[in-house]
Amino acid sequence: MIERCRDAFPVRMMCRLLSVSPSGYYAWVCRSPSAQAAANDALLDDIIDLHEDSDGVWGAPTITDELNMKGIQCSVKRVARLMKAHGIQGIPQKRRWKKKDSTQRPSDVVNHLERDFSATEAHQKWATDITYVRTGEGFLYLCVVKDLFNGVVVGWSMSAVQNRELVIQAVLAALWQRPKGLQTILHSDRGCQFTSHEYQRFLKGHKLTCSMSAVGSCADNASAESFFGQMKRDRVNRRQYQTRMEARADIFDYIERFYNPRKLRKLEHEKSAQSYSTKLSVKSG
Repeated sequence: MIERCRDAFPVRMMCRLLSVSPSGYYAWVCRSPSAQAAANDALLDDIIDLHEDSDGVWGAPTITDELNMKGIQCSVKRVARLMKAHGIQGIPQKRRWKKKDSTQRPSDVVNHLERDFSATEAHQKWATDITYVRTGEGFLYLCVVKDLFNGVVVGWSMSAVQNRELVIQAVLAALWQRPKGLQTILHSDRGCQFTSHEYQRFLKGHKLTCSMSAVGSCADNASAESFFGQMKRDRVNRRQYQTRMEARADIFDYIERFYNPRKLRKLEHEKSAQSYSTKLSVKSG
């Protein structure tokens, strides 16, 4: 308090009123910051940099993950405490489940996932879905194919029209990244684009096992829905796109520069941590 008010009131008068010795106050002013305070200041600089890089989106859990991946070990509580003390906060994601009208699922298609969104290797399970983005020219539709092993968007396409071609182009982009000979489960909801005969023939011709959600159950495709929720929270809902071309460019930037690289860094960090843990267990054994 004395430090904050020293330009307004005499220091010795404030020391006398607050029962603080002037020599003690001046010693405090000249004292070097503690090691803990210096470490917190350095950590705060890293937190601010990551928060600004995310365009103000990331909160304490995500920033902590990023710091740990950079080799800066810290806890979520410590990061949250520093962010709160300096007025830094992310944008929480709103969870709103909407029941959608669905079409008849083909007789030979079942729900192979049964809400099990885990995978033991890349390109083992994919999830796909469609969303829309508002622009000044009308809706821009986005279809993505997400790999459930690492969360990376392996295929995507955008169009002014929500049709079968939109979906097929996204799946085709994902197939270009899949090694030859693999059999992949591709899960979707029961939208008419996914139940169409053309789409079903396309999947069978490329060794893709079709899996579909139950009637009116959006939770069966929660993994794909979660990507759209994160994308709109992180980027889309904070923009006003005048044209579809502007929205295309920004969504491309989000997927390829922001979202996918972070998912891949996190995977590499987990692999390194697992490898280090295995070496330690071998040595101790």
